[in-house]
Amino acid sequence: VCIFFFSRVLECQGLPIVNGQCDPYATVTLAGPSRQTKVKKKTNNPHFDEVFYFEVTRPSSYNKKSHFDIEDVDEVDKMEIRVDLWNASNLKFGDEFLGELRLPLKFLRQSSSYEAWYFLQPRDNGNKSLKPDDLGSLRLNVVYTEDHVFSSDYYSPLRDLLLKSADVEPVSASAAHILGEVCREKQEAAIPLVRLFLHYGRIVPFISAIANAEVKRTQDPNTIFRGNSLTSKCIDETMKLAGMHYLQVTLKPIIDEICQVHKPCEIDPVKLKDGENLENNRENLRQYVDRIFTVITKSGVSCPTVMCDIFFSLRESAAKRFQGDLDVRYTAVSSFIFLRFFAPAILSPNLFQLTPHHPDPQTSRTLTLISKTIQTLGSLSKSKSANFKESYMATFYDYFNEQKYADAVKNFLDLISSSGRRDHKSIEQPILLKEGFMIKRAQGRKRFGMKNFKKRWFRLTNHEFTYQKSKGDHPLCSIPIENILAVERLEEESFKMKNMFQVIQPERRVLYIQANNCVEAKDWIDILTKVSQCNKKRLTVYHPSAYLNGHWLCCKATADNTPGCTPCTGGLPANIQLDIDGDRETERIYSLFNLYMPKLEKMQEACGSKSVYDGPEEEEYSTFIIDDPKETYKTLKLIIEGVGTLEQEHAQYKRDKFKKTKYGSQEHPIGDKSFQTYIRQQSEISAHSI
Repeated sequence: VCIFFFSRVLECQGLPIVNGQCDPYATVTLAGPSRQTKVKKKTNNPHFDEVFYFEVTRPSSYNKKSHFDIEDVDEVDKMEIRVDLWNASNLKFGDEFLGELRLPLKFLRQSSSYEAWYFLQPRDNGNKSLKPDDLGSLRLNVVYTEDHVFSSDYYSPLRDLLLKSADVEPVSASAAHILGEVCREKQEAAIPLVRLFLHYGRIVPFISAIANAEVKRTQDPNTIFRGNSLTSKCIDETMKLAGMHYLQVTLKPIIDEICQVHKPCEIDPVKLKDGENLENNRENLRQYVDRIFTVITKSGVSCPTVMCDIFFSLRESAAKRFQGDLDVRYTAVSSFIFLRFFAPAILSPNLFQLTPHHPDPQTSRTLTLISKTIQTLGSLSKSKSANFKESYMATFYDYFNEQKYADAVKNFLDLISSSGRRDHKSIEQPILLKEGFMIKRAQGRKRFGMKNFKKRWFRLTNHEFTYQKSKGDHPLCSIPIENILAVERLEEESFKMKNMFQVIQPERRVLYIQANNCVEAKDWIDILTKVSQCNKKRLTVYHPSAYLNGHWLCCKATADNTPGCTPCTGGLPANIQLDIDGDRETERIYSLFNLYMPKLEKMQEACGSKSVYDGPEEEEYSTFIIDDPKETYKTLKLIIEGVGTLEQEHAQYKRDKFKKTKYGSQEHPIGDKSFQTYIRQQSEISAHSI
């Protein structure tokens, strides 16, 4: 049994003012780590409207350490959602507690949706005897769902309908897109959809399809992917799942240092503390920004493949739609990787598992200033000083008004958006990733030809790897990216030369290259591996030494076509494997369709209206995106049929469960309230029918 809690913290009124200020935020807890809202500045009547998701699973049906396990449904009744209100204080001893409310889940089991105002209460062990009226009040909306997950074959029709969404023309007529249309919140649909598509390896084509459709509807390149659309929410959710390890290896070391060292970085003259020096603070902040900017822009080879593939499709769609805007191919990607990934992780590291707790006020302020600067650096906007409301931020940003920062951002964006799984030659121009002089050993096309070493200019794009005599000359050799089967270091004993690596191609052809130094060698190996890691015929083993004098120096094998003797390193961390239950996610999607059945039926009416009436759209139908009424109607019919079938299966399961189970058995011990409630309900139904 999977039990889901959808909790929306709406607003508060009349919160107490502490020490002349009230900067409130709320934490929501359910038998585990708490979730936190954003801090609302200078108000005791904050409007949060933030949503948090919790789920509880029974070990017999699903077991995962990151979820809260329960042994019996009665345990759910004993649990409670706790919402604590805090004032974000600048004092050293931490934030002030404003009040709390506790909501037992047994109330939620009686209703699928529950919304009410609550008086905030003092802590049970609090020292102060405050009246409830003194603490203000909080309006909270909580949604409770409890799902039973069937075996996989039950979900085949609905699952297959969802998984082919990327292939439906237009994509707005697909089942997945329709789910986003009928759900109240796009995120509500995005969470199970992303997990389902990731599990079955269909996330990239699906996001590519809905992103391309959104780009076609966008009129202004400056507003591309700026709304809270299904595309944006799905990409956000994918980055959270696939990019968590990427954040850990990229940002965590320096975030930990910032939290531990507590260097003063306040650059607002009004907020300077006694004894602080403005110039010293600016220099501290500049160093932090520089270091974080460098680790981000040098991290392209670590970016997860699935994120790179998505960024490639975003870049291509944007470039085709707005061909006159040369920057849109960058801003389409930076709006996600900087604005919605790195900047939020720096601002609130605890929400991205980079720190265990919310940072103290001074550290939080430092991270806010860093996040603002990094976000602006990544935006590549032409007038960056205008992005800051505060004059002190515009002054500070002058440190970074150099072309090298813009070039670094573009090089980083080029790399993470250049390794798509599609045909790379589908975009207009190849993306230059790296170039420079190195020494190569002739590949020896003739069996008895001389194999000497020559200095050549190497050039790598997302299409091919080439070399020529000098920069700008015609290439002497071109290796398509799809022909790179492995890129590995070469042992020094092969040619008595340091900093060598090998590019392995089909038919055992190997190009041996010497870089200028060990750093350059690693950079070339990493970037070549990155752009070729999705090739279908990549090798799993290789020879770490060369084939000389009739044998391989590493394993002494005499045949030059002998398979490798050492496992390939890959040069990059493996993609993180996510533990996702596809059936559980399909059940969640079924529950959403079932919950929003009235909207599905309304959307059917809208399709009928559009098919027969070509005039102005009726207001009640205008919220739906319907590009092809006939195709959309067909999909809606299949969804409703599939949901209806599953609904019957659930009803039958509940009937069988109680008919076949004896009261007093292990499944339903004496005192089982849910069983007693069901028996009572069935008795009332029988009496009514008589």
